[in-house]
Amino acid sequence: MKKRTLLITAILITLFSCKKTEEKKPSAHHNLVFNELAQRWDEAVPLGNGMLGCLIWEKNGKLRLSLDRADLWDLRPKENINFDEWKFKDVYNYWKSGDYQTVLDQFDRPSNNYPAPTKIPAAALEFDIEKLGKVKQVTLDLPTATSIVEWENGAKFTTFVQADKSIGWYRFENIPEELSTELIPPDYQGEREEEQGNQSLSNLGYPEGTRQKENNNITYRQEGWNGFTYEVHAEWQAKGNEMEGCWSISSAKNNMPTVSASKVVFTEKQNGYNKALEAHKNWWKNYWAQSSIAIPDTLLEKQYYLEMYKFGAAARGNTPPISLQAVWTADNGQIPPWKGDFHHDLNTQLSYWPSYAGNHLELEKGFVDWLWKNQPVFKKYTRDYFEVDGLNVPGVTTLDGEAMGGWIQYSMGQTVAAWLGQNFYNHWRYSMDRDFLGTRTYPWLKEVALFFEQVSVTNESGMKKLKMSSSPEIYNNSAKAWFTETTNFDLALIRWTYEKASECARELGLNDEAQKWKAELKKWPDYTINPKTGFMFAPGFPYNESHRHFSHLMAFHPLGLVDVSNGEKDKVLIENTLNNLENQGSSLWTGYSFSWLGNLYARAFEGEKAANALRIFAECFCSKNSFHLNGDQCKAGHSNLTYRPFTLEGNFTFASGIQEMLLQSHTGIIKVFPALPADWKEASFDKLRANGAFIVSAQMKDGKTKEITVVSEKGGSLFLQNPFGDDEFSANREYSISNNNIQMETQEGETVRLTRKN
Repeated sequence: MKKRTLLITAILITLFSCKKTEEKKPSAHHNLVFNELAQRWDEAVPLGNGMLGCLIWEKNGKLRLSLDRADLWDLRPKENINFDEWKFKDVYNYWKSGDYQTVLDQFDRPSNNYPAPTKIPAAALEFDIEKLGKVKQVTLDLPTATSIVEWENGAKFTTFVQADKSIGWYRFENIPEELSTELIPPDYQGEREEEQGNQSLSNLGYPEGTRQKENNNITYRQEGWNGFTYEVHAEWQAKGNEMEGCWSISSAKNNMPTVSASKVVFTEKQNGYNKALEAHKNWWKNYWAQSSIAIPDTLLEKQYYLEMYKFGAAARGNTPPISLQAVWTADNGQIPPWKGDFHHDLNTQLSYWPSYAGNHLELEKGFVDWLWKNQPVFKKYTRDYFEVDGLNVPGVTTLDGEAMGGWIQYSMGQTVAAWLGQNFYNHWRYSMDRDFLGTRTYPWLKEVALFFEQVSVTNESGMKKLKMSSSPEIYNNSAKAWFTETTNFDLALIRWTYEKASECARELGLNDEAQKWKAELKKWPDYTINPKTGFMFAPGFPYNESHRHFSHLMAFHPLGLVDVSNGEKDKVLIENTLNNLENQGSSLWTGYSFSWLGNLYARAFEGEKAANALRIFAECFCSKNSFHLNGDQCKAGHSNLTYRPFTLEGNFTFASGIQEMLLQSHTGIIKVFPALPADWKEASFDKLRANGAFIVSAQMKDGKTKEITVVSEKGGSLFLQNPFGDDEFSANREYSISNNNIQMETQEGETVRLTRKN
C-alpha cells in the first residue's frame, strides 16, 4: 500500500510538473479574446508568415480579411534624390553658409510630396455575414496562430496563414448557406483624400486592375510601376453547412518568371485544409518550443507572448525583413505611415532585439542576409553620396536598399551601417558561428571602419571627428540638428565599430588588422559627459528636453560600451543619465520610448522601474490587438502625442525588455534574474539564448534562484554570476568561483546543471 501511495504521489508530481512547464508556453489566458469584430484595420486580428499577412475585422457589415505580401512595393526612383548633382559635401556647404533651406527643399519637402517609392497593400476578401447574426466571440489563439470567430447561432469561422507556405486558409462551419464572397482591390482609383497626413493610394496613378470571378474563385491582377505586377487568387468550396477556402498572393518584377497565386492555390489545395493546418500547427509548436518565460505580472507576461507571436508572424529567414508595418500594411485607402519603409535609424534594429535572447536566430538571419545581399547597393550609395570607400547604408530604404530620403540627418546619417553592424556582431556572439564571423560579421565591420577612416577629419588637437554630426532625432529636421562636434550617438557607434572590428579580427587571427583598428579607436575622443546629468547630446548641448529617441546614450544601451559592471564610474554615469531622463519627462515620447526605457532600466538592474515602463507601454501605447500605435491612447499624460500611426519596433522592444529582466549576457558573464521587481518572488524561463551560444533555463521560487540549466552549443568557457548567494549549491561537473562568478570549461553539446541545496 505504501509503495502504491508513493507511486501515485510520484505520478501526480510528474503531471503537475508537466502542466507547469506547459503553462510557460502561450496558453488560453495569453490569447486575444473579444466579443465583437474590430471596426478598424489597426485593431484587427493579425496573422502572418513573414511573406503573407492578414487582418481580420469588420467593414460595413462584412467580414473582411485584409491581405498583404511583404514584397509588394512601388519602387520608382525618388525624384529628388540625384547623387550626380547632390553630395554630402553640398549639404555641408549649404549648412555652413547658413542656407539650410535649400537642403530642406531638395530632400525633405519632396519626400513628403511624392507618393512613392512606398509599400502597397494587396487586396481584401469580404464575406457577407448578415445572416449569421450577432458575433459571440473573436479569438486569436497564440499557440496555433489561428483566428476563430464564433456567432451566437453556432456558426464558426477559422482562419490561418500557413506558417511554411505562401497561402492562407479559412473554414466556415454551421452556416445556413454559402456566403457571398468578394475580392476588394485597394482603392487605387479612389478620392485623393488624405488621412493623418498620408496620401491616397490613387496618387500612385495605377491603371485599374482586372478581376475575374467564376463560381468558386476570384483572381485579381494589378499592374504597378514599371512593369511590376501582382496577383491575388482565392478559391472556395461549399458543402452542406460548411465552406472552405484558400488564397494566395504572387508578385512579379520586370516580367521575371514567378509562380502565380492561382498556381500556388491549385497546388496546395490538393493537400487540403486539414493537412495544411497540421503542418501550420507543427511549425508554431516548434517556434514556441524555442523559448518561454513565466512571470507573476500577468499583464506583462501576456504582452510578451503577443509580441513574440507577432515576431513569429512577421519574420522569416527567407523573406524581406521587418519593415515599419511588416505584413500588415494599412487597409484604409491611404499610403501607409512613412511609406511602410525600412527605417534603419532605430526601427529595424529594435525590431530584431528579441531574436537573440529569444533563441530565434533562424528568423533574425533573414535581416542580416538582406543587408548582405544589398551590400553592392549600399557601397554604390557610399561612393556616390559620400565620395569615399567603405560601407554605409541609407537610414531610410526601399525593399531593394535604395535611399528614400526624408530628414537628411537620419535618412542619410553617417553611422547607420555601424548600428546595423551590431546585428552581424550579435549573430556571431549568440551563435558562435565562426563561418559567419569570417564571411559576414568581420567583413561588414571592416568596411564600415574603412568608411569612418575616410569620412572623418582631424581637428586642431589631432583627434578625429566628423565634419558634421547628428543625434536622431533631436531638433528634428532643422539646421540645428547638425552639430559641429561629433555627437555621443555617432561617437558611440564609431567607437563600437573599431572596438568590435579589432575584436573580430583578433578572433580570426588577423593580428595586424586588429592592431590597426585598435589604433584608429585611440584617435577618437571620449564621450561628452555632464557630471550631474550624465550623457549629453554633444559638446555644449546638454540633454535638457524631452525627446523620444535615446540616441545620446547609445554607448550604454544597446552597445554596452558603458556598463554598470565596469565599475563605480560607469555606474554613477548611468544613474545620472537615467535620473535626468526622468527629470526631463516623457511629454515628447512615443510608445517605443517606454519599451526602450524598460531595457535601459533592466540594464541598470532597476527591476521595478523596468516593469513600470513596460506596463505603461502595454496599457497606453497599444491598440486592443496589441499593435504599437506610437501615441498615448490612454490620454493619461504619458505623452503629448496622442496620434495612432502603427509601427512594430515598440512591440519587439517590449519583448527584449522582458528578456533583459530575466537574462543578461552582453558582458560575457551570464546573469540570471538580474532585474526583477522585489515583489516578483517566482519566475522562470526556458531556453533563452546567451552570448557564447549558451542556452539557459532557470527557476526562481520564494525569491531565490533554485535551479539553472545551461546547454553549451559550441563549447568554451562559461562564466555565470553566482545566483545562489551564500547558499550552498551542487553542480553536475567541476567548477571554480572567482569574483562571485562561477566558471567552467564546457564541451560542445554539454548540459550543465546547478541546483540550490536548501
